[in-house]
Amino acid sequence: MTASTREARLLQLFATLADTMVDDYDVVDLLQTLVDACQELLDASDAGILLADPAGDLELVASTSEATKLVEVIQLAAESGPCVECFLTGTAVSIPDIASDSARWPLFRQAALENGFAAIEAIPMRLRNTTIGTLNLIRTVPGSPPPEDLSAARAFADVATIGILHERSLREQESLSSQLQTALNSRVMIEQAKGVVSFTAGVPIPEAFTLMRTFARDRGLRLSEVAERIVRRDIRLGSAES
Repeated sequence: MTASTREARLLQLFATLADTMVDDYDVVDLLQTLVDACQELLDASDAGILLADPAGDLELVASTSEATKLVEVIQLAAESGPCVECFLTGTAVSIPDIASDSARWPLFRQAALENGFAAIEAIPMRLRNTTIGTLNLIRTVPGSPPPEDLSAARAFADVATIGILHERSLREQESLSSQLQTALNSRVMIEQAKGVVSFTAGVPIPEAFTLMRTFARDRGLRLSEVAERIVRRDIRLGSAES
């Protein structure tokens, strides 16, 4: 992808996201679109977003692959890692060479290397002085991303934060914690639905998620609504939806 093509794609993406947030939208689907864009347009092999629940514990709500999820879960289970430090300090954490960073976070280091990852950038998602989560870019080769990629990633993190705290939700007088909890609850339902679709359609988990998103978008439905109906067995998806 040439530089001009990438810039045009970035502008198109931000315009699409802005249009999305003017109308009714699904927060989890918005966050998934953002991590997919990070993988497509930035120097990232994979990307993931972590959000804090009301108790302050981080939960994975969007990722570009099951491998990314494994790394995130491992560092959360150990309650340590670059994303956790980013969340606690509210500052970006960069590890350009995970293999050489042997002193910190040994469980994270082992999981990342076993999944073929060599570098990570953790970027805080902040609302004024409060950090609500992190955007995490993972790469399979050592090194730091170009400065323009980091600037774009910070903009993505801001968009994700705005999406969660959209004024529509604020007008409904929902608290910040309840908004975050809604997104986390939706993700739990989506994970359950992915398992159902994977089993009933006989497809891998990533393909099951693609089927769900396609079904929702084709019919103008929220992803969380489709997930709930799948779990209730009101909808059955396969390679061709029935």
